[in-house]
Amino acid sequence: MAELEARKMRYPTTGTEGLLMGILVEGTSDAAKLMRANGITLLTVRDAAATILGKSEMFYFSPMHPPLTESAQRALDWAVNEKLKSGEDGEVTANHLFLAIWSDKESAGHKVLASLGFDDQKASLLAKTAGEEKAMSPR
Repeated sequence: MAELEARKMRYPTTGTEGLLMGILVEGTSDAAKLMRANGITLLTVRDAAATILGKSEMFYFSPMHPPLTESAQRALDWAVNEKLKSGEDGEVTANHLFLAIWSDKESAGHKVLASLGFDDQKASLLAKTAGEEKAMSPR
């Protein structure tokens, strides 16, 4: 879903902003619900991403599978590592991924969320809900 959103934005890569859009498109996770409860929608994330990253060329065609940016790959790796550290069974969820994006202060996804009024207090609500208080530790 993140790749598709990156292509819709005509971006050459899939960044953390694309991952956020993918979480919102999926829509059923606690992370998506928390964003929506705080007025963060797919459209507001798209607008904020365009403001922060700029708009791409009108006639640019994004690759079929835009590769991940370094920050998006770090977010995925961090989410997996936090899940493994928890020792719990199950899969890495959108909540893990969202918290990973938020924890990387330099990522486009973090900047998009911050520009939309998201903060550490709201992120800690998600961490507590998901039983992942330690996931809030900085990288």
